[in-house]
Amino acid sequence: MSAKYYTQFILTDAQYHGGNEFSGVVELSQPMDKQSDSKDIEAVLARNFDLQRSAVKLVSWSRLH
Repeated sequence: MSAKYYTQFILTDAQYHGGNEFSGVVELSQPMDKQSDSKDIEAVLARNFDLQRSAVKLVSWSRLH
């Protein structure tokens, strides 16, 4: 069962300086549990922007129902 999350995040890659804060919906193949960290969401966002996961900093997230 997949789960969707509304996210706010910052891209730290050099090409995004000056306009680096974004928001959007991310869909994960499984819902995150309370013990999961945000690295799964950061990894999906990084893949979508063709960046390394370390170039994405998740500011906030909330599950969409």
